[in-house]
This record gives sequence, structure tokens and C-alpha cells, in this order.
Amino acid sequence: MKAEHKTYTLIGPDRKPYQSSTPGTFGGYRKNKIYGRMDCRAALRAIEKGGYVTERVFFADEQTAIAAGYRPCGVCLREKYVIWKEETQKEGKAK
Repeated sequence: MKAEHKTYTLIGPDRKPYQSSTPGTFGGYRKNKIYGRMDCRAALRAIEKGGYVTERVFFADEQTAIAAGYRPCGVCLREKYVIWKEETQKEGKAK
């Protein structure tokens, strides 16, 4: 009997989906371009309430999420979110 290989749809740095034999290590919300850990309590709560269903995306790693233009989650990646927020505000003032 032939073993079936599961494939996962991940998002690449070019924001395009691709198939992978390895599941993603970070999840994201396409609508707001947020990425976070797979065990994020805010994301799990939203999913439980029926949110994220069609807008959920997955990334192989954090670098890919950032390259695709996603920002860190303010709940599960708080320290990275604070740094991102500070940098975003500095860029806004420089313009």
C-alpha cells in the first residue's frame, strides 16, 4: 500500500501560495497582514468564533512572513510588535 504524502499550502515572500511537504511554523491573517505563532491565544480565539476561516495563511518561517509584508502579532509576538510599531512611527514622521 502506497503511503499518502500530505501537502500544505504556504505563502512565499512574493505573497504567492506554494505547496510544501512541511507545515508552516507561523500563521497569519491575510486581511490585516499580521503573522504570529501557531499557538497565539488571540488567533485561536478568533478561529474558534469562526473568524480567519478564509483569510488564514501559513508561512514556513518568520523571515518569509516579514518578506511578504506581514507585521508581528501584538499578542503573541509583543516585543517584536513594539519594535515594528516604533519603526513604523519613525518612518511616518520622516515623511
